[in-house]
Amino acid sequence: MSLEQQLIERLQTLTPIYLEVVNESAGHGGYFPGKESHFKVSIVSDTFNGLRLVQRHQKIYAAAGDLLSPGKIHALAIHAYVATEWTGTAPASPDCAHAPKS
Repeated sequence: MSLEQQLIERLQTLTPIYLEVVNESAGHGGYFPGKESHFKVSIVSDTFNGLRLVQRHQKIYAAAGDLLSPGKIHALAIHAYVATEWTGTAPASPDCAHAPKS
């Protein structure tokens, strides 16, 4: 099972209203087809009600667990919302300084 699929399954434990996991590995240095190292997560969940941003991130880190260990997920961009904050889109990720140049 891919890292992306494993991450999606683990984040399901947060009972998301909306969940999007994007593999952004291709935009980073050292990329090769099939590499999974950089992900962006946009998640909306009632689990985050009353939590500060850092606490929301901690819940996501806990759910991801060992997927964030060396040799697995190198970077995880997190956009965590409660339903009243969600506008339908998450911010775009910045370009990587080490991204392959075209």
